Amino acid sequence: MNAPVMQQRRNEECSSVVNRGILVQTSFNTVCAIEYMKSHNVDPQVIERVLLHPEQRRKDQH
Repeated sequence: MNAPVMQQRRNEECSSVVNRGILVQTSFNTVCAIEYMKSHNVDPQVIERVLLHPEQRRKDQH
């Protein structure tokens, strides 16, 4: 029963890292954002999508 809660927590953590990565890109540059997200084990396909294709980002970011 704990697996969904743990999965949800991981998704929330990953979402926070991605959102911070987007802020890093805005404040500094794309390379810094890539390195930040890589250092937090964000999937390379997610990094590419959110940084290089902002139109494909989720609309419900917090």
